[in-house]
Amino acid sequence: MLQDEMRNLYQEVIFDHNRNPRNFHVMENANRIVDGYNPLCGDRLTLYLLIDDNEIIQNASFQGEGCAISTASVSLMTEMIKGKTVKQAEQLFEQFHNITTSHDDEIKLEELGKLAVLAGVRDYPSRVKCATLPWHTMSAAVKNEATTVTTE
Repeated sequence: MLQDEMRNLYQEVIFDHNRNPRNFHVMENANRIVDGYNPLCGDRLTLYLLIDDNEIIQNASFQGEGCAISTASVSLMTEMIKGKTVKQAEQLFEQFHNITTSHDDEIKLEELGKLAVLAGVRDYPSRVKCATLPWHTMSAAVKNEATTVTTE
């Protein structure tokens, strides 16, 4: 029963964030801009971050187009990382990567809030790259490493 409830919540959150993505706009004053591309699915996004001198993510937004999972993932991610330090954002990336690629029963999904619903993507291996593309893009942005991230 709990798995059915989680699957329903997964679908609701994906649909909501796909239809009404949060933070979907170009940020004019961003100081980190990184593109992400998933050649298999065709997902493309540009992530904009404003990180202050104290390594706090003051703002996050994105533009692009992609499947429902990719759009929902980047929408949720931009909501979650605002106000976080770069270190906290990197920790969220690690947690997210673990919940989407592992079937480890030790993972405490309830600690991840809304993000936990995307753990359901691990049951669809072909969709994992769709969900993780925004997170890999964010990881590169906070490290100021790349201008384009790809899942291949």
